[in-house]
Amino acid sequence: MTTASLRGGPEPTARAAVVSVPAPAAARVWWRTHSAQRKVFGYTLLAPAALYVLLLVGAPFLFSLWLAVSDANVGDPVARFIGLENFRAAWEMDTFWIAFQNSVVFLVVAAIFKSLLGTSLAFLLLQQFRGKKLIRGLVVIPFTLPIGISVLSWKWMYDSQFSVINWALSRVGLIGAYGSESWPIWLGQPHLALAACIAVNVWRTFPFSAIVLLAGFTAVPLEVIDAAKVDGCTFMQRFRHVVVPMIFPILMIGFLFDTVFTLSDLSVVYFLTQGGPGNASKILPVLAYQIGIQAGNLGRGAAIALFLVPLLVPALFLMLRNLKRREW
Repeated sequence: MTTASLRGGPEPTARAAVVSVPAPAAARVWWRTHSAQRKVFGYTLLAPAALYVLLLVGAPFLFSLWLAVSDANVGDPVARFIGLENFRAAWEMDTFWIAFQNSVVFLVVAAIFKSLLGTSLAFLLLQQFRGKKLIRGLVVIPFTLPIGISVLSWKWMYDSQFSVINWALSRVGLIGAYGSESWPIWLGQPHLALAACIAVNVWRTFPFSAIVLLAGFTAVPLEVIDAAKVDGCTFMQRFRHVVVPMIFPILMIGFLFDTVFTLSDLSVVYFLTQGGPGNASKILPVLAYQIGIQAGNLGRGAAIALFLVPLLVPALFLMLRNLKRREW
């Protein structure tokens, strides 16, 4: 018996058993944790969309940047770096400024009419009436039709001699007979050509605006609308102070898509007028196509096309800024 045991303390071996701590379990590998597996699963779902954007958007954009700073031409096997020479040459073209002005007018006027028509159509489709589902299906036909078919149909309706629009206007007495001064030549008169192209663009894409607004309106709880009615709010007050703040993110995303669709709409103007008469309806996408593809000057055409970016960046900046404010 030891001295420690005589004094009442535990044996050394016992003391060691008392103070010893079991060894910790082996740490789990980090990629087998639940949080890591959730992140991997999320990135896996995001990967196809990211790859799509990189291949079909990012790669062509970087290639267009290289073309814009080079002297690339269709007949030259090798392109040389020339800096900002293509941008300077485009900046000095009178046709470029005409196309730039027409692009701004095209965007602003089309956006106003699509907002008005899209909002009116969305409110109409919210009402209860017979054949509502059928009407909802027919509304999207202009947006889903092949653009070549729809634009060629409009070109026939705008025909200088056999225009069905002019025939209807003449029947109701708004214009004179064929050959008179009041007989409009929609695609041949400078003051009408751009307006005719804008009308076709609005007809094609305002159903998209209506669908976006309709999705937002149906997401607003009816209890909120009823409470605003009880408080005595008028229709415009409910729309401005109740509906718009609740669907603001949807409105911003729809506005961004609509801006992109309008600015990049080459087919409508090219099929109808090819930018004529006398550059009256020429916009930047048409000018870039004619110089870059038809004339073979790929570098200058890419530089003109990249001038669309300054028109898109403010819209993107305002959308992201307002969405961020809404989160605060």
